[in-house]
Formats: sequence, structure tokens, C-alpha cells
Amino acid sequence: MKIQIKVHARSKREGVVPQPDGSYKVDVKAPPVEGKANEAVCEVIAEYFKKPKSAVRVAMGSTNNRKVVEIDD
Repeated sequence: MKIQIKVHARSKREGVVPQPDGSYKVDVKAPPVEGKANEAVCEVIAEYFKKPKSAVRVAMGSTNNRKVVEIDD
């Protein structure tokens, strides 16, 4: 499954919020430096969808705040 997300790095809290257009807003505390925010995004999304962290990866947009994330079934 592929989902579109918009990341808000350096947020005060972490979480996933579904948007009306079918995408998700993901808040993470990690800064967007050296892939730390991408790792945090994978952890938060894995927890939200109740999947192992290894089943979640950033497919597109690794250096952008808009990303496509792939989740294995």
C-alpha cells in the first residue's frame, strides 16, 4: 500500500492525522537532518497502522516534506 504524507518535523508531539483528500499529516519531533525525520516518520506510521517498522519505508520524497510512503501487508 502506498500513502501520501506531509511531514511536519520538529513538532512538539508525534502523530498521524488523516486528511480529507486521503493523504496523511505526520508530526515528528526529529529534525530533518541526516534522515532522522524519515526514520521517525517510519516509526510513527508503523505504530499508527499497527505494522512492524521494517514494513514501512519512504518510497519518494526523502528530502521533501511531501512524501510517498510504502507499507508492506
